[in-house]
Amino acid sequence: MTELGDVAWPPAPIRTERLVLRESEARDRAAFIELHASPEVHTYLGGPRKRDALEREMPETPGRWPGSFVVDLDGAMIGQILLRRATEHRRPAAVGKADLGYLFLPRAWGLGYAAEACAAALAWLDGALPGEPAVLTTQSANVSSMRLAAKLAFTEVERFEAWGAEQWLGMRSPLTPSG
Repeated sequence: MTELGDVAWPPAPIRTERLVLRESEARDRAAFIELHASPEVHTYLGGPRKRDALEREMPETPGRWPGSFVVDLDGAMIGQILLRRATEHRRPAAVGKADLGYLFLPRAWGLGYAAEACAAALAWLDGALPGEPAVLTTQSANVSSMRLAAKLAFTEVERFEAWGAEQWLGMRSPLTPSG
């Protein structure tokens, strides 16, 4: 996936009631390793990466590229939001649209942080690229992710088989200013 285009990056930190969405910093490295080595986080994503490989390969400041937000709670990373342009490697209905992805550490699950952070990232997208639709793909078996997609107003475009499981592709229409 590629960046979203002519959007100035990084934006100023985005503050919600409980969270800050910000650019990655060197202090986030351990949390990135934990996130990508977690079997729970990667249940529906093909499995975790090996911790020793992550320790060797992870850059000093990981996740530092346009469209990557660290989700910060009280000064510590609890997750990552990704907003990238979907490329030809995705489903045809997704190509060219902003693709929302997210990963949260298990200790942050079930507390509404993903909904709060994703809603803030999508609001930022609406301001940065007015009229831009967004897509989200998840395994249909991932009940929590399906619930979050509905909460964020993504509607089903298609279901398809990939990586040995049924996948769900949803789209969120951009907010349009009322006139």
